[in-house]
Order: sequence, then C-alpha cells, then structure tokens
Amino acid sequence: MATTLVRPRNGKLLAGVCAALANRFGLPKFLVRLGFIVFGLVGVGELVYIALWIIIPKQP
Repeated sequence: MATTLVRPRNGKLLAGVCAALANRFGLPKFLVRLGFIVFGLVGVGELVYIALWIIIPKQP
C-alpha cells in the first residue's frame, strides 16, 4: 500500500483519480472504476470525481 495519494502519470484512463485511489488502498483499479460508475448513476460520482481531480496532486 502506498503512503501518499498522487495521480499517476501512467495506468490512468481519464485523470488518474481511480488509479490513485486503487494504488493508495491496494485495490484493483477496475473495482474503484466500477464504484465510480455506480455512484455516477446515483448522481454523486461525477461531483466526487471532479473534486478529487482538483484535490489530488499529480505525480512528479
């Protein structure tokens, strides 16, 4: 499990938010992405994704 939460430069699809969360918590990327899709259907996922996109720094 990684110690910092940063958006990776590789292994990402859109902005790297799901890849960053998966790396930080040791989860498979597809599960995190699936979770955002499910929450997106409810209407909360898009707002959370955009907020995390702004908050999580990009990997140097």
